[in-house]
Amino acid sequence: MLKSHQHAVIIATAATAVAMASPAAAKVEGDTIVLGSALSETGKYSTNGIHAKNGYNIAVDLINKRGGVKVGGKSYKLKIIYYDDESTPARGAQLAERLIRQDGVKYMLGPYSSGLTKAIAPVTEKYRIPMVEAEGASRSLFTKGYRYLFAVLSTSEQYLASAIQLAAEIADRNGKKRSDVKIAMAFENDPFSLDVRAGVLADIRRLGMRVVIDDRLPRDLSDMSATLTKVRALQPDLLVVSGHSKGAATAARQVKELKIATPMIAMTHCESAKIVSKFSAAVNGFLCPTQWAETLSYTGEYFGSAAAFDNKFKATFSGYRTVPYQSAQAAAAVLVWKDAFERANGFDPEKVRDAIAATDMVTFYGPIKFSEAGNNIAKPMVLRQIQDGRYVVVAPSKWASHKVQWPRKVQ
Repeated sequence: MLKSHQHAVIIATAATAVAMASPAAAKVEGDTIVLGSALSETGKYSTNGIHAKNGYNIAVDLINKRGGVKVGGKSYKLKIIYYDDESTPARGAQLAERLIRQDGVKYMLGPYSSGLTKAIAPVTEKYRIPMVEAEGASRSLFTKGYRYLFAVLSTSEQYLASAIQLAAEIADRNGKKRSDVKIAMAFENDPFSLDVRAGVLADIRRLGMRVVIDDRLPRDLSDMSATLTKVRALQPDLLVVSGHSKGAATAARQVKELKIATPMIAMTHCESAKIVSKFSAAVNGFLCPTQWAETLSYTGEYFGSAAAFDNKFKATFSGYRTVPYQSAQAAAAVLVWKDAFERANGFDPEKVRDAIAATDMVTFYGPIKFSEAGNNIAKPMVLRQIQDGRYVVVAPSKWASHKVQWPRKVQ
């Protein structure tokens, strides 16, 4: 069994200084196709960076064990060169340059977070290097006209929109006017969370609800007691929070400490922050948007069903009670590369780029089809609720495996 900090495929790890090296034509080395990724193994995003790395590695390992990538009648294995971007955009851009100019990488996997993806995308675009990314959901990434950037995940404005719709449906069932529904918002001041906020605001306006708190929180969120004090005073019907893994842990801890009784709480990054194992029954009833869930009916050639991926991942990496969607979508990004190489039937980056753009496939993670802007337009988000320590899908109703529990019980 692989520990979560170990690599199924270990080629290179973080370098604290960019060592001098002569350029190398590393797009294909013998019978091996080389992918590159600057990924957060230290710093603010390290938790999710490791989740993503585990997803990349489990997919590479499975593809290689099942015969590799078939191109021109020959089988090729995949391997990945990794560097630690230290959760810093400038470092990520520097390492992308290193991967391309010194290591000779022609095919990129993305970093973790929208901020790091925004830093690296101009580099890959400059060198015309295709990048399939799985962890940058900011919709602003897909408004800049990039030709070489492709994302397997749904964009960020969709993350908490389903929670707003659910609040409206609950109000309707209880005979409450939607205009009387009060929403409290707390969003970290970073590209991803501000895009989530934009989607939430659009749905609040569409559904005619009221915003009573709209707080911008600092990056590297470690305290939101001021916001929660206002929540306790104004008694909103729904509190929505986005602050990456550290923000989710902070929010869950302080909701418990301050005994916040809001009947609905929805926030991003519940699973990756491991709030169930950290805060137990105190987070029952929390609503958590997800790109993927093991109960969904998706099935693909590799890994089989969503449930089968869930089982394999837990058997491969220790310490996972719930598989983070960050890992699932990272694995899906590797599958896109395999499919594109085989359809291009060659390694020319432009032809492979065009094959990626024409992707139309179904995987354990869901359907993947890219718009002209490069975002995945085929896969919806779903909303899970923590019920008795388990994450269960409650919305949209088409995908729901359980009924929503409302109001949440305050522990």
